[in-house]
Amino acid sequence: MAKQFDVVVIGAGPGGYIAAIRAAQLGMSVACIDAWTTGDGKPAPGGTCTNVGCIPSKALLQSSEHYEQATQHFAEHGIEIKGATLKLDTLLGRKNNVVKQNNDGILYLFKKNKVTFFHGMGSFAAQVDGGWSIKVSGASDEDLVARHVIVATGSSPRALPGAPYDEKQILSNDGALAIPEVPKKLGVIGAGVIGLELGSVWRRLGAEVTILEALPEFLSVADQQVAKEAQKAFAKQGLAIHTGVKIGEVKTAARNVTVVYTDASGADQKLVVDKLIVSIGRVPRTEGLGAEVVGLKLDERGFVAVDEDCRSNLPNVWAVGDVVRGPMLAHKAEEEGVAVAERIAGQHGHVNFGTIPSVIYTSPEIAWVGKNEQQLKTEGREYKAGSFPFLANGRARALGDTTGFVKILADAKTDEVLGVHIIGPVASELISEAVTIMEFRGAAEDIARICHAHPTLSEAVKEAALAVDKRALNF
Repeated sequence: MAKQFDVVVIGAGPGGYIAAIRAAQLGMSVACIDAWTTGDGKPAPGGTCTNVGCIPSKALLQSSEHYEQATQHFAEHGIEIKGATLKLDTLLGRKNNVVKQNNDGILYLFKKNKVTFFHGMGSFAAQVDGGWSIKVSGASDEDLVARHVIVATGSSPRALPGAPYDEKQILSNDGALAIPEVPKKLGVIGAGVIGLELGSVWRRLGAEVTILEALPEFLSVADQQVAKEAQKAFAKQGLAIHTGVKIGEVKTAARNVTVVYTDASGADQKLVVDKLIVSIGRVPRTEGLGAEVVGLKLDERGFVAVDEDCRSNLPNVWAVGDVVRGPMLAHKAEEEGVAVAERIAGQHGHVNFGTIPSVIYTSPEIAWVGKNEQQLKTEGREYKAGSFPFLANGRARALGDTTGFVKILADAKTDEVLGVHIIGPVASELISEAVTIMEFRGAAEDIARICHAHPTLSEAVKEAALAVDKRALNF
């Protein structure tokens, strides 16, 4: 006898588990299916983000930052450390423990909110009376019937043609988080978020890192003033970044990987490294979902086709997160998950794509929300700009981290904030104020008139807002 639920969520990543919890909060009977497994065979909900993405990469970034501070910068504070050594197995073990805590936390939240969890692969079997028949294939197979289905199966790393991942020498984000010893030479193909973050981790730990990027401009998705500041900072740290390259053959040998490529000038080049991280984007994960069995429509790129409310072409079948259009960000998936659960309950779930922040957790951190200057110029929109350097911020000086600036773009006539771009210490936290202001369609003047505690890094946001009107007080 099939088990009946109001909502079945396929996938327990950020979009899936949050959708399941919100639906349960709204009084529905909910099941969530996820196949992710730990090394010892136990359930590991949380998807790519928790297991091989956001969470473990931040753990490694924190640990590697501590190591670099201890070996290179503590002396500036009068703290002398002699003979500091790296215990990589301990560092990786801490990362694994952080991941496990998050896995266990999600299982606890399911129990707390009365969400039934099934460990296995979830797939469509048929349309039936009362909704959709969903099969769970795992340690013990189950048959479920759902009135509504939310597909939240996430994404997988895109492999380089002719160079499949073996997770030993050619690494995806998964293998790059678990290299057993620091490579002497590390290559990274792709200067996006994953490439820059993981490249930074292993550089701090002692690797010589070379990043190859196909696009002619570094960080073309960011404001170009921010991108130039970031490239300068990374070069100073020792990250070798080459843009405008065309990758040719990738050959693996017993102990190295050779990348043949053409540089921006058209000259043939060869890079020989111990390990190669390939981070050239991600693709939607729909294999094994059974989309073809029930006629669930996928678009030309393989994403589940949905409308602006995340409805698919099938009645009461929804999809959220990386498996649908839009930015592949965990927080975007969460917002869509909540919105869909509320729509199922008859409410008006809301997601504003214009105020979804983007963050790169390097040092300096990079964060932005809204439009950048090149976009506003392309649109022909009249705007004002104000910026403020962390070099002039008292808290940043005290921290010893004065790289970067805050930049605010506002409408020339109404003063509405159109975009905020930050490069510098804890930009990931500072961007939230900008998101809030933009959600309320606030003005630069609103930020300028809000009292910010002193001394704080957030004062740089206020000063940038003052600078929009050419009245910064500390610069």
